[in-house]
Amino acid sequence: MVYWELELQSTDSPMDDVLKMQKSEANQLFARGVKDHYAEWLSDEEGGPMMSHRVMKNYVLPKLDRGEKVVLIVIDNFRLDQWETIRSDVRSFYEVTSDQMYCSILPTATQFARNALFSGLLPAQIQQMYPHLWTEEEEDEGRNQYEEELLGTFFQRLRRSFSYCYHKINDAESGKKLVDNFKQLTDKDLSVVVFNFVDMLSHARTEMKMIRELAADESAYRSLTQSWFHHSPLFELLKKLAGEKVKVVLTSDHGSVRVQRPVKVVGDRNTTTNLRYKQGKNLAYKAKEVFEVKKPESVFLPRVNVSTSYIFAKGDDFFAYPNNYNYYVNYYKDTFQHGVCPWKRCWFH
Repeated sequence: MVYWELELQSTDSPMDDVLKMQKSEANQLFARGVKDHYAEWLSDEEGGPMMSHRVMKNYVLPKLDRGEKVVLIVIDNFRLDQWETIRSDVRSFYEVTSDQMYCSILPTATQFARNALFSGLLPAQIQQMYPHLWTEEEEDEGRNQYEEELLGTFFQRLRRSFSYCYHKINDAESGKKLVDNFKQLTDKDLSVVVFNFVDMLSHARTEMKMIRELAADESAYRSLTQSWFHHSPLFELLKKLAGEKVKVVLTSDHGSVRVQRPVKVVGDRNTTTNLRYKQGKNLAYKAKEVFEVKKPESVFLPRVNVSTSYIFAKGDDFFAYPNNYNYYVNYYKDTFQHGVCPWKRCWFH
């Protein structure tokens, strides 16, 4: 469907409307599948789709065990269709030796999805095994400040002594510094680089009218991302790494969904503010409109108190409170929010 979406984006073909209907139906069926089988996927190592907490063990560790040096690049909030727009640029420097899907865990919020990716653990396991590396929702400190430490726990548990380094790129200046000193990435067995631009772009699109007009729909959003990539430190870094004896693994921690339909939910003041999932006690909602998890331990999520439950939005839904309902809907409708999105992991040489 992404393939045909890209093929039809520059035409006024009536097939475009048909494709949108098919995509909407597919998203509803996907949400139903997640609702019916998610707990089973997490418990069964062999069944279900590849998920966040298994990517390191299944697709990075084997390369390290073979003596290959690996650079893992994680583009925060990078969608499958955005990857397709830059694939040809990457292929001009690399041979793409594998191009496969994986699904983010729930919630797809960065705190959960990226920590699971680096640690190889599910959120409740992180909280239980490394409580000093887990930050609760209501705490003020950054929820992704321990990613490097969680990466270290992954190797410790599997009794590997690989050398590694971690870099988080939040702006062009830090990206340029990394490109200028890219040789440091080839000194380690594993180098992890997180690029946050696409996630920042999606948040800016929500908050800034000018950015929303520049990225009015999925097609424009892809175009804006492609333009960034062509002029980004990431592109320069990939070009330089192409001449080194390293394997490059490119992936994301989660995707995003352009939300359209508000779903009313009521909670107390301690309820999480995320638009795509809610964690709290005494949540009020229509059960048929959400994916509800009344027993967090069944899907390996932390239980903050005895009555904690989670709900997740489906398809292109987003949660809105009855108070200031119209303001909430008008402000957030048609924005890109973290969603239940499959993404691809790719590795190059």
